[in-house]
Amino acid sequence: LTLAAVLGLSILLTACVAGTVPTDGTASDTSGSAAAVTPAQSDGTPTTSLGNMSTVSTMVIDRGLDEVGRACIDCHKEIQPGIIHDWRESRHGHVGVSCLDCHQVDKNSPMATQHENLIGTDIYMSALVPAATCGRCHVNEVDQFNASGHFRAYRQQIPKDSLHALVFKHEGQENSEFGSAPNETGCIQCHGTEIQLDAENRPVSTTWPNSGVGNVYPDGSTGSCAVCHTRHKFSIAEARQPAACASCHLGPDHPDIEIYENSKHGQIYAIEGDEWNWDAAPDAWEPGDYRAPTCATCHMSGIGELQTTHNVSERLYWNLWAERSEVRNSSDPLSPLLGDGEAGRDMMKQVCQACHSELHTNNFFEQGDRAVNLYNVAYYDEAKKMLDELGEKGLLEENPWTDDFQLIYYHLWHHEGRRARQGALMAGPDWAHWHGFFELQQDLYELEDIYNRRMETGQID
Repeated sequence: LTLAAVLGLSILLTACVAGTVPTDGTASDTSGSAAAVTPAQSDGTPTTSLGNMSTVSTMVIDRGLDEVGRACIDCHKEIQPGIIHDWRESRHGHVGVSCLDCHQVDKNSPMATQHENLIGTDIYMSALVPAATCGRCHVNEVDQFNASGHFRAYRQQIPKDSLHALVFKHEGQENSEFGSAPNETGCIQCHGTEIQLDAENRPVSTTWPNSGVGNVYPDGSTGSCAVCHTRHKFSIAEARQPAACASCHLGPDHPDIEIYENSKHGQIYAIEGDEWNWDAAPDAWEPGDYRAPTCATCHMSGIGELQTTHNVSERLYWNLWAERSEVRNSSDPLSPLLGDGEAGRDMMKQVCQACHSELHTNNFFEQGDRAVNLYNVAYYDEAKKMLDELGEKGLLEENPWTDDFQLIYYHLWHHEGRRARQGALMAGPDWAHWHGFFELQQDLYELEDIYNRRMETGQID
């Protein structure tokens, strides 16, 4: 054989092994799916990844979809190929869940619009897909979500006049044209909002798009599953990893991802996480698939006798984000104390004891509970007592955001206090101490100085 022939044979064998040139002359599907998904050229003939690197716009997809379902795919693969690529790789795509299954709505739905290519048909669509739509198939998951803090993420903000004043009056500077920007680009992107529609039933830009888990939709339903299982892949593996939670649970007021990264759990994940099994079935994802827990492991996953839950609050004992932490003991669906804290602690201990001894687990929670109680009685209660006394004597400014006492008080519970409490119960020592209790004692001393000065002089300085 000549050198050129040897090189040519080598290239051909390499291509066959890589799956780009099938040895039987047919188009190959290296995705692992049994569905008929074939790269094709514009004339419909098969191509290879060597001849055409596109894996979306040249894709012919036929998974038992009806004519309209296929039309959606054929059009959107040209206009938004990223959507079709995600869908093709998703579980939905592999079992034949089409665009219509999630986006089609009843003609009388307040969200109903009609695509220009569907005018004259009885098919109405909406860009909005609330959790209730997912609940047609995922009944238990949505029922559990509806009892969680995620469900209440926006609804609990509605009565908070002080928060609305901060966002619209102070941050937005009461600007009639642009004043809603802080809310649109900040708050609603995690908490959600009440989505508003224009005259053609399309969501308006002041409320959508957003990634808020507590969105309230025009049909009255609440919640978005795509916050954790991002569209259009809707991956269980994605939702199990800390990054899925990190886009909202971060920052000075609730640094959960930073606390996790500071913990031994986060240390192990950072070193080994790319080697773990993220795709196990629900209730089958157990230690061994991973060596340290993630957010989803502790708060959601089925371990031992525990079943998987989408109620992320169910295993919590305390409410750690409130001004003062109390044990969860309410039956009110909209209460931040909804649930049974004692039962929640028992469940969380079961999670811990999948890897730790009973002694280790019990001692850990005793440490954390002491930190929460210290915050409650030594910091919050003392600060609140001073706040109330100053208020009774008219020694607080009307605007809390320009009053040193009220601003420091807010930081004491909303920033430093949360960091101390959450750091203690998520095993993040730097956040419990230096970002938590160290700064709390500084806050308290400053509050005491301002309080004493105002009480002595009878004036706001």
